Parts: sequence; C-alpha cells; structure tokens
Amino acid sequence: MSNGTELTAPAGTSRSPRGARPPLRARLGARLGACAGSRRGAWPAVVAVAVGTFAVVTTEMLPVGLLPSIGSALAVSDGTAGLAMTVPGLVAAPAAPLLTVTVGRCDRRPVLCGLMGLLAVANLLSALAPGFPVLLFARVLVGVSIGGVWSIAGGLAVRLVPERSAGRATTLIFSGIAVASVLGVPTGTLIGDLVHWRIAFAAFAALSLAVAAAMAVTLPPLPATGAIRLREVPGLFRNVRLRTGLVTTLLLVTGHFGAYTYVRPVLEEVAGAGTGLISALLLAYGVAGVAGNFLAGTTTHGDPRRTLMVIFTLLAAAELLVPVAGATAAGAAVLLLVWGLAYGGVSVTCQTWVLHAAPDAREAASALYVGVFNVAISLGALLGGRAADGIAVPSVMWFGGALVVLALANVVLSGRRRR
Repeated sequence: MSNGTELTAPAGTSRSPRGARPPLRARLGARLGACAGSRRGAWPAVVAVAVGTFAVVTTEMLPVGLLPSIGSALAVSDGTAGLAMTVPGLVAAPAAPLLTVTVGRCDRRPVLCGLMGLLAVANLLSALAPGFPVLLFARVLVGVSIGGVWSIAGGLAVRLVPERSAGRATTLIFSGIAVASVLGVPTGTLIGDLVHWRIAFAAFAALSLAVAAAMAVTLPPLPATGAIRLREVPGLFRNVRLRTGLVTTLLLVTGHFGAYTYVRPVLEEVAGAGTGLISALLLAYGVAGVAGNFLAGTTTHGDPRRTLMVIFTLLAAAELLVPVAGATAAGAAVLLLVWGLAYGGVSVTCQTWVLHAAPDAREAASALYVGVFNVAISLGALLGGRAADGIAVPSVMWFGGALVVLALANVVLSGRRRR
C-alpha cells in the first residue's frame, strides 16, 4: 500500500515469501474484483468493513467494562474473569495465519460474511452462558472470528478504492477499532449497568448479523491474489523491518491491555469513581481514541516510526501517572484523554508499518500482525490479572507503562541500527 511515500525493507530482507508475482489468473481476478467494487460503490464497502472491525474489536474488549458483573454472576474473581479477555487473543493468534492459509483461493467476501456470522453465534452463546466454562468456549469462537476478519480486513482497502485513496480507506477501516472504544465498550458497560451484562452480548450478536448482511450486499467479489503456504509465513520473520514492527507491537499491546483490562477496578480504587463517572470517563477515552486514529492516519503513511514514538511517549506517561495523579476525577479524566488519544493511533500506525515492510505479502504480513497483536492482548490481560490479584490493583498501571517504555526503546534502537 502506498500513499505517496513507500517505505522499503532494508537490503537483504525478504519482500515476499517467495519473491514471485501472483499468477496471471489471480491478478486478473483481483482486477475484475476491483471493477466490480467500483460498480457497486467502493466507499459503502469500506464502511461495512469498518463496522466489521468495530464489531469484532468491541466483542473482544466487551468484558473490560463488565468484569465485576461477570465475575459476580458466574462466581469468579476479577482476575479469573479477565480470562474472558485472554482466551480470544490466544485463539486469534494462531487462527489468523491458519485461516489465511486455509481459505487459500476462496473469495474473501463469503469468508468475511461467514466469520461475522460466527461472531454473532459467539456473542449469543456468551449471553446465554450458564457458567464460566461455557463463556470461555464462546470466547474461543470470538478468537477465531477476530483472527480471520482482522487479517483479511487489514490489507483490504487497497482493493476497494483507487490507490490514491488507500490511505484514507485504511484509516477509516481501522477507525472501527477506535470507535469500538467510544461506542462499543462504554455502550456495553452502560447496558450492563442499566439492564444486564448478558443483554450487552445479545445486542452485539444482533449487530454482527447486521454487519454480515451489509458485507454481503456491498462488498465486490474479492478473489484471492495468490495462495499462501503455511511454511512460507514464518519466513517473513527474516524481514528485519517487519520483525521490528512485530516486536514493538507485542511490547506495546501487552502493556496497554495489561493496564486497560483492569481500568475499571483501578478507577474504583484509586479515584473512588462510581458507575456513572466510570462510564463517562470511558466515553471520554473513546472519543479521544477516535481523534487519535484520524490524527495518526494523516501522518503515519509518511513516517510511521516517528508517529509511533510520539504515541508511545504519551501512552507511557498516561499509564504510569494514573496511580499518582489519577486520585481525583479531574486527574483521571485528563490521563484517560491522553491515553485514548495516544492509543487511538496505534492500530493504523502499526498496521501501516507492517504493510510498508512487506508490500508484496500484505495478507500474510497482516496475519502475522494480527497473531502478535492478539497474543499481546492475552499476555496483557493474563499478566495484568496476576498483578491485580497477587500485588494490588493499581500495580497493573506500573506494569503496563514499563512495557510501553520498552516498546519506545525498541523503536529508537531500530532507527539507530538502520542509520
């Protein structure tokens, strides 16, 4: 993908698993799919994919605002309830590359619709779960859907719109992640507080079905641009720039979710915040996240490394200061606004880094990125839970901030090695 400036991998690194162009039939199929997309209207398709990313990310993060309710209803601790965040990430990590290989030459439109249908089933099962084991099984299905949808959607913009608009389309697709923080998690939290946490999952089951229908109507045929063999995916790790981006993503996202998964208990303990204030703070966090997504989208296509350094600095400062300066409602609000603004730009910036590092293997590189991202979500939720249960709830902020500092150091050192 290019937006006027194409970053290339360092000399000696792999640009694609085999270095060959896709077969003629695949290239012609992709062009026919692009033509079909222009006839149907490209931007409605982009919006449908964006709402799809919103649905999968909201479903993955929905337990964040519902942990106390889920734990109380299913008789488990907050740390154990956090496994509802850990399991989808652990499943999505291998599911992303495996599904990318399994679907092979299948048209991506029915694949995406099927994955959204699976997400609807998983949400409905979560809403009806009689016990915690059933809920965890439903979250396994969520992980499969996340791995597939995200790995395919990540590099889809360039196939739906003209190349000159690919940057804006990619930003819009990934705005679904930021909007998930604005409308998804806070709305789910509000539904859980006003009605019941099960109703929140049921509502997103209905949304997932609606997205599947919208994709079926708006997406053009999306034939595969080339089959990927499973043994070729690990070979991408020889790409130094791609490997740096993946390691940075692992550190950053582990740190973020190690803290963010338990942000509600932290706000209750540190700031003495009640239900209404927490919902308002999460909403403010989400609004800042949307702004951060579009702000990063205007700068990252030219220099994702510089954008990441700014993001990491703000994110580390916000997390590390919550236990110290977040004891008041005003202090907590300011820090969550900075946190949301910074993290809102993470997905589009890291994804852009990955696509620039492997421009001839976008789908495979996206699958690796999704795998690493979701491993990091699982590690963050798991290690944060151990810190919350074994040390103290506010300690998750120190843990998260320290890992973000390490991510920043990795980006700085990678720049020096390149020079």
